[in-house]
Amino acid sequence: MRNVGNPDRIVRALIGIALIAAPLLSGWGSGAAVIAPIAIGTVLLATAAFGFCPIYALFGLSSRRNSA
Repeated sequence: MRNVGNPDRIVRALIGIALIAAPLLSGWGSGAAVIAPIAIGTVLLATAAFGFCPIYALFGLSSRRNSA
């Protein structure tokens, strides 16, 4: 069941791409300074692609419009 609306998906995708690209393009070094933003960016891209956020589901939230 999807719980992430289209505007939310777009924002998640853009932020995810930026978080993945930033350490790779800027040469931040190694370790957590590179791994953390890439991991967070990957999660954001995945939630945007699938339209489902487990944290939203945990708290009963949704950014989708009601079609009813």
